[in-house]
Amino acid sequence: MNKFLAFGVLVMVAILGWLFWPTNAVPILAYHQVGEVDEEIYSVTASQFEEQMKYLKENGYHAISLEDLFNSFTGETVLPEKPIVITFDDGYADNYLTALPIMEQYDMSATVFVVPSLIGTTDYLSWQQVVYMQERHTEIGSHTMSHVGMNEINATEQRREAAESKVALERQIGTPIQFFAYPYGQFSKGAQQILKETGYRGACSGLAGLNDAKTDSYALKRINMPQPKYGLWEFRLRLFRAHLYSKLGL
Repeated sequence: MNKFLAFGVLVMVAILGWLFWPTNAVPILAYHQVGEVDEEIYSVTASQFEEQMKYLKENGYHAISLEDLFNSFTGETVLPEKPIVITFDDGYADNYLTALPIMEQYDMSATVFVVPSLIGTTDYLSWQQVVYMQERHTEIGSHTMSHVGMNEINATEQRREAAESKVALERQIGTPIQFFAYPYGQFSKGAQQILKETGYRGACSGLAGLNDAKTDSYALKRINMPQPKYGLWEFRLRLFRAHLYSKLGL
């Protein structure tokens, strides 16, 4: 019995060691607002966001762009140790006013997915702010033209949402728009093909987990970052859960 018990312990230790051993897969964090809107589930406060950025910095993470990530898949770029991609959906003004200064304080940068039809409206970025963010090492991506679920519209509308938003953004900021984020995380095979045909290199979905060269380029996985109920422990748990998903192939 003792031999069986010892063997069981060894097996358990081996399994735990495997689960906790780092992977080469890259986490992509998904934020929305950074402010004091406590009742909004997808808004983290400035102090919570700073605590999270400080944690990443102190634990050796290095922020990269989606372009860096994709270039690493083709061997064009060598990623730093513990790379991480920080993204924001919708293009709220607080991404520039509040989040950007905090990220710069901790040597972090982000990818912001904006909705051209919302730019310049209440609570959203202006075109000038979008340009300023890009000049300060923020990668800009598309979040459709009118923030509609890509699996809720037909193929013609999907193509219009993808193509028109890309053209509008490129006209304003003067650089190619390579990446897309599906509103609400919703997508379909048809939408993925349309994004490929309209010139996007990849797209972020609502799927959970980490990303490597084997991940579907048009269904990148992200770690959702809503208003935390348990402070930094919840942030750390979300990172670890995504790590487990990657290890288990989920």
